[in-house]
Amino acid sequence: MTPAASSTALLVIRGNSGSGKSTVAREVRRRYGRGCALLEQDYLRRIVLREHDSSNINPVAPGFIAAVTRTALDAGYHAVLEGILHADRYGPALRDLIAEHPGPSHLFYLDVSYDETVRRHAGRAAGVDFTADDMRDWYAAKDLLGVAGEHVIGEDSTFEQTVTTILHTSGLAEIGPTTPCPSRCPRCFTELEHAQPTS
Repeated sequence: MTPAASSTALLVIRGNSGSGKSTVAREVRRRYGRGCALLEQDYLRRIVLREHDSSNINPVAPGFIAAVTRTALDAGYHAVLEGILHADRYGPALRDLIAEHPGPSHLFYLDVSYDETVRRHAGRAAGVDFTADDMRDWYAAKDLLGVAGEHVIGEDSTFEQTVTTILHTSGLAEIGPTTPCPSRCPRCFTELEHAQPTS
């Protein structure tokens, strides 16, 4: 843990497949700007580790994802972690991550019915390699972590409302984009200088 970690915010955005969590998380990070790390469960588990999401294999992914997130926070980045992140497999690692993080932590659960996740899935771009039947197997209703302050966002919340809620609830809407990079990178330092208002 570093002093920088106390000033960084952890945002965890969870929900079933098709709930919109990935799209929302990417937009939250885009609107905030530099200094916010986006950590996607699917990429870290499926691409980096090539691990199946099963409790029968003593999975590496929960601890690995928590460690990568902790590294970003300790380095001075706000962190947006998104994924299904089933409570039975990821709950212990996520609760430890939240408990150990000295800065603010905000949990959001996108509570979307199975039928609605299927409807949204049908509107996805081609190339998605799973079916509605797969989604039924993965679906877990009200899969909350049971951590104090967990925010439940219902399916009646529009994309814009959801993004706005997360930005304002987490405080990122009021915090200007920052990054550790300007202290090390001449290019970013120059960009930052030009962005400062002149008196």
